[in-house]
Amino acid sequence: MNQCLQENWVFRLTTEGDAQAEALFELEDLLKRRLRRAFRSNAKVDDAFVDDVVQDSIVAILESITQFQGRSKFTTWATTIAIRIAITEMRRMRWKDTSLEQLLERSTEISKTIAVPQSSEIDFEKKQLVETMHRVIDEQLTEKQKLVLNAELQGMPQEEIGRRLGSNRNAIYKLVHDARKRLKKGMIDAGYTIDDLSFFQGAE
Repeated sequence: MNQCLQENWVFRLTTEGDAQAEALFELEDLLKRRLRRAFRSNAKVDDAFVDDVVQDSIVAILESITQFQGRSKFTTWATTIAIRIAITEMRRMRWKDTSLEQLLERSTEISKTIAVPQSSEIDFEKKQLVETMHRVIDEQLTEKQKLVLNAELQGMPQEEIGRRLGSNRNAIYKLVHDARKRLKKGMIDAGYTIDDLSFFQGAE
């Protein structure tokens, strides 16, 4: 019976006519209800946001419906796509009014104003490491590498970075990868070890 239900969804959504229109209406209603429930605690998720996400989700579902293999309920599979699209859109909204140049400027200002608690040798060493890291970034990375690496370090998703630069995700991944390699080499040349860098990344 469950298999029949899955095939019914796929059949109706891929067959032109009244059956498809009815299935699209049902799917739209289902996704709206599930998205509102999934993000009910998020004040930024209003009816307009849900409507936009559902429309984008239906397009994505129809484009990839041949990939549905029936390992889960069709509605679960469709809801997963919608939630992923919603999360991606929320990330875009978060960075909407922030440019890569602003992130680079913010990163530089942070490195200049790090306090040095006189009572903590560890914090002093951490400050020196941060200062060295920013010096290496400033001196050894290209301008584009500086932009993408600082943006990523401050939490901007690579997909969003790529959108700002008019580039695809693979190109941004390679740019970030090359920037990290150059940064790592610069830090090692400055006298730091891999353990030092691991300590810093894991520190709060």
